[in-house]
Amino acid sequence: MMGVPAGGRRFVSGADVVLPGQIVSGRTIVIEGDRIVDVTSAAPAPGPRDERIDYAGALVVPGFVDVHAHGAAGADVLDGPDALAAVAAALPRWGVTAFCPTTIACGPEPLAAFLGSVARARGARPPGSARVLPAHLESNFINPEYRGAQPLACVRTAKSPESPKSPESPKGPRTFTADEILGEIDRHRADVGIITLAPEIDGGMALVTRFVAAGLRVSLGHSGATFEQAQAAIASGARHATHLFNRMSPMTHREPGLAGAVLSNEAIVAELVCDGHHVHPAAMRVAIAAKGAAGIMAITDGTAGSGLPRGSRVRLGGQEITTGDVARLADGTIAGSVLTMDRAFATLVTACGLTLADAAELCATTPARELGLHGHGVIAPGAVADFVVLDAQLAVRATWIAGVQAWGVKM
Repeated sequence: MMGVPAGGRRFVSGADVVLPGQIVSGRTIVIEGDRIVDVTSAAPAPGPRDERIDYAGALVVPGFVDVHAHGAAGADVLDGPDALAAVAAALPRWGVTAFCPTTIACGPEPLAAFLGSVARARGARPPGSARVLPAHLESNFINPEYRGAQPLACVRTAKSPESPKSPESPKGPRTFTADEILGEIDRHRADVGIITLAPEIDGGMALVTRFVAAGLRVSLGHSGATFEQAQAAIASGARHATHLFNRMSPMTHREPGLAGAVLSNEAIVAELVCDGHHVHPAAMRVAIAAKGAAGIMAITDGTAGSGLPRGSRVRLGGQEITTGDVARLADGTIAGSVLTMDRAFATLVTACGLTLADAAELCATTPARELGLHGHGVIAPGAVADFVVLDAQLAVRATWIAGVQAWGVKM
């Protein structure tokens, strides 16, 4: 990581730069402290306290913001007190400057411990680590028929006193109630940002109303909602859809389902797992055409297997998963991805045909805007100096966070 004398500026030059809606050449990004103060074609000569960094032949894009990441590099966010810090330290390698640590459904004790670690991580960011944002809870309040890799023993309705019986995990966690989960969410409200739920479950619409009133960002997912049920949830304030097309009622020309409601309603923004496996590139193109770059957030749905060799065995919320084209449980169920955000960006450009500016919007600008991260997700005067340097193959060569190089290799 680079250092600069106190009071000095950094001049980042030589690269093409992705600005909002365009790519420019011959510009210098001027950084003072943790902010971009100018993007100019006529930068002043560096002074004795200044530093010039040349990225000739590279591309500079806004720092990637991943709103759905369970883990990376062998660590799952539910693994224990040090796991979240390990994930945050690993992610800049792939261009992530900020992320929402994401859980699967779990009991109240691991949920409380996880949210406590989120609070600590948000309070102090070690140098070289990605910013930890309020958590994304793929919550207990989902449709069991669409749970995917979520443990059935942890699934609840808003009114159910305890779990359904689970032949897949007869031991499972201790019996706990929906109210215990809701109590932990209430106690840790400041560290919860997004909560995924199924509006059609018993009490689901009441949960939408409750969470929206509490200031949470409600996401529709792991759901068999009909088009009408989804539209009602959106009208009640749901503004987010979890991994579009995956683990939700499918879209047909007569029954649009949840996917159709999301694609046809401008009030809601959708996550899209951009690995080419969770969603076919053709379907990705259709979704982006329907919603526009401002209506889609590229995500990884990454797990502890992200960044590891094929065949690695790691954990997802206590369940063993194996890496391959995606991550899978022992029975073959897809259990998240092995994707990293740099490869999501590359997939959008190469497989989906997006411009570099539009791909940057999906990977940085849209998620930052939707999470209310003012000054993030763009390269512009006054913005936070979080950005990524990519080579001609769209591989990460440097990641800058708060005006400091957090990760990098020689170009």
